[in-house]
Amino acid sequence: MITRHITPIVEEALDRQAVVALIGPRQVGKTTLALAIGERRNALYLDLEDRDDRNKLSNPALFFESVEDRLVILDEIHRMPDIFDTLRGVIDKGRRKGKGKGRFLILGSAAIELLRQSETLAGRIAYIELTTLTATEVEDNRASRDRLWLRGGFPDAFLAQSDTESLALRKDFIRTYLERDVPMFGPRIPAATMERLWTMLAHSQGTLLNASQIARSLEVSTQSVTRYIDLLCDLLLVRRLPPLHANVGKRLVKSPKVYVRDSGLVHALLGLETLTQLSGHPVVGQSWEGYVIETLLAASPWRSHASFYRTSAGAKVDLIIEHNNGRLWAIEIKRSLTAKLGRGFYQAHADLQPERAFAVHAGDDRYPIANGIEAISIRELVKELESV
Repeated sequence: MITRHITPIVEEALDRQAVVALIGPRQVGKTTLALAIGERRNALYLDLEDRDDRNKLSNPALFFESVEDRLVILDEIHRMPDIFDTLRGVIDKGRRKGKGKGRFLILGSAAIELLRQSETLAGRIAYIELTTLTATEVEDNRASRDRLWLRGGFPDAFLAQSDTESLALRKDFIRTYLERDVPMFGPRIPAATMERLWTMLAHSQGTLLNASQIARSLEVSTQSVTRYIDLLCDLLLVRRLPPLHANVGKRLVKSPKVYVRDSGLVHALLGLETLTQLSGHPVVGQSWEGYVIETLLAASPWRSHASFYRTSAGAKVDLIIEHNNGRLWAIEIKRSLTAKLGRGFYQAHADLQPERAFAVHAGDDRYPIANGIEAISIRELVKELESV
């Protein structure tokens, strides 16, 4: 059973703004979610990858005026980038008639591209990211959580009849991105080069980015590697986690850490089909770390900032969440069923003096470890973040 917790957030945004942009990777469930909301709002759905639906918008202002009492869902909005200027005029005209909220729900698969296109809608639009499934959106038992970690959060892959079918679906997904979406949104990059880069990032999941080393392996320039990773981040497939910039009088690591955001894609890129294969692979710990980070960041309050902390002396924290009032939460991630912290975390705790500190583990227990440091499960920490 799957429950998308973001549904009421989208509904509330439609009641507040004229346009809501729902962004997320391909096949994450944006269309399914939008159609479910649309059924409750008498919405009109247009798939802009469909020629017939695009033809309906040959005169978009006139078309939107004819359906001004309905929510219009525009899927694959990047197919008609010029439509944003029209949307602004339609929205402003509707506002003068008292119809300024819940007019459009637009869906896109590339964050930066959509932000760039929609600049003309400043003050009229809310942005919401639909992530892959997280641990709080599936059944609360060990089998479901392990399946989610292994297969990742793309709904079709998670719900597949077998691990073999799930892996095949994820490999198809990777191939689709390499052959279709990467060329659509980015510069002309050979699919083989991008696949090698993506696989290298999976092998080095959660490690410090060394663009020059990757460039040598791919036989391209460092600037090209940076540009390719930028594109994967824009497509919401890779996360570049920055180091915390803190005035603690210590020499800090300056390189970001890089994660393939969906654990199922990590395992597909590495050819790992079962939990047994994953458990024996060197990436197992970093895969779990990335999986937990994505779950926690999906639950983090709006305008919070994520980073990690590491000094040259060995002090480290896997994840720092800085809330919009400046409060720091320090989070260390452990794959084991209990949370045993190393010296580096205690050093970092002394450096940063966070408001709260947690060790996230794979079990269900919650208990104090030391003064101001608590062992906690993923679900319990998600509840803490959602209550901020």
